Amino acid sequence: MTRVLFYLGLAGLIVIADQASKAVVVAELDLYQRIDVLPFFSWVRAHNYGAAFSLFDTPGGIQRWFFVVLAVGFAGFIGYELRRLPPSEPLLGWAYGLVLGGAIGNLIDRVVHGYVVDFLYFNYGGWDFPAFNVADTALSIGAALWILSMVLEMRRPAES
Repeated sequence: MTRVLFYLGLAGLIVIADQASKAVVVAELDLYQRIDVLPFFSWVRAHNYGAAFSLFDTPGGIQRWFFVVLAVGFAGFIGYELRRLPPSEPLLGWAYGLVLGGAIGNLIDRVVHGYVVDFLYFNYGGWDFPAFNVADTALSIGAALWILSMVLEMRRPAES
């Protein structure tokens, strides 16, 4: 049970960091306002009505509620999986905690605002990476750890 609480705590920290950073952005920046920090990095306030990388980004579309239902279902699945997680799988626990925190962070935005607030913007030369946020970062790192966990599991010798 302590392990489960640790990973739920990790998810909670992600949600707090995500929502706090978004609150600062909303309070300090107008929509699409950009503050250059480094030659390749800026703070910007953007609203994403769609999925990752602004896929299906249409204000007022049905995708808002689709993504809300998807996030709630996925959070339930991760909660279930966390309870079953064996002590020998800490990498998977970290993946679950990060993904859960990221999913809940963006879920809160979708329910409260109808869109996700993005603000981290990287660009260099003619290359622009879509703006993202703390929740997206946690989701991406968590997904990478989840994939790594699966790869390591496949490479483990079969138990007799």
